[in-house]
Amino acid sequence: MSKRDYYEVLGVSKSATTIEIKKAYRKLALKHHPDKNPGDKEAEKKFKEAAEAYDVLGNDEKRQRYDRFGHAGVGGDSGFGGGGGFGGMNMEDIFSQFGDIFGGGFSSSRGGRTRQRKGTNLRVKLKLTLEDIVTGVEKKIKVQKLVLADGVEYNTCTTCNGAGQVMRVTNTILGQMQTASTCPACNGLGQIVTKKPAGADANGMVRKEVIIPIEIPAGVEDGMQLSLRGKGNDAPGGGIPGDLIVAIEEIPHEKLRRNGNDLHYDLHLNFIDATLGTEVEVPLVKGKAKVKIAPGTQSGKILRLKGKGIPDLNGYGVGDLLVNIQLWTPQNLSKHERELLEKIRHSDNFKPNLKKAKSFFERVKEHFS
Repeated sequence: MSKRDYYEVLGVSKSATTIEIKKAYRKLALKHHPDKNPGDKEAEKKFKEAAEAYDVLGNDEKRQRYDRFGHAGVGGDSGFGGGGGFGGMNMEDIFSQFGDIFGGGFSSSRGGRTRQRKGTNLRVKLKLTLEDIVTGVEKKIKVQKLVLADGVEYNTCTTCNGAGQVMRVTNTILGQMQTASTCPACNGLGQIVTKKPAGADANGMVRKEVIIPIEIPAGVEDGMQLSLRGKGNDAPGGGIPGDLIVAIEEIPHEKLRRNGNDLHYDLHLNFIDATLGTEVEVPLVKGKAKVKIAPGTQSGKILRLKGKGIPDLNGYGVGDLLVNIQLWTPQNLSKHERELLEKIRHSDNFKPNLKKAKSFFERVKEHFS
């Protein structure tokens, strides 16, 4: 099922400022908050949908990727992000990340906890060939990540009683003011490690090598970042795992150049083949294609092979292969070859027709108009 546009979800324009996006999300979050709509599954669905939209549009980097690549660029319909964003998260996850949005209007102390720690993100680079990008591919990435050590035991922090925060009341000229700060005893975890094995850190975590399978959709490009929700470092005390950020690095192809979803290939012809016409083979990402060269083909002419490029990441068709004709001039002629060429040098057919000739830029402009 396709997702709704995030701007549509929050009811803002694509030119909306960060402040406008935050205000729009807060309005929807308060309206559909589960404490205000107990047992209302539709309200819960809208609450999660708004949180997912804000998670992307409220972050400059994610918003830029979304504007450029759509849902696939931020882990949407491509399968990234643990099932498509907040749909696979519980309410505590959302409160953990966006609790500041609600201010004092609602309590987020659900399940006896007001805070839940989130694991840190991991970042890796993934090199892909043009063949991988055209067809899509499954890759297995080996990463070193923090996981909860076996045998770790926790007790509820007695300083904050598991809340992760301590409240302080200060007397001011305007009356008493209550403020919350991170618990100094448990650093906001709400729990204290009472038992841990050798090699574990103060939070009961150890570093472990794991292999994570990733489905790479066809059409990704160099510099794009894909987010796998929950595949980063684990959080102590059973908190929310961080994300795995995969940065795509495209390996240059030996013969083909990429421009968006189109591919370019420079075809070098000698002037005899260009004059008389011929049939040649050009490389594709997989295999080859035969191309007919019409008699009298000029250098700079562009031949288009429809649908032989790269699939669009968002499913909007497939790019083309553009074959750029370039004439090749021989440099080492035999005596006999030179004599043959001298005989036809002054033929009218070998004099350039300036009236019919077009510049390279004119031909390119005409081709794409």
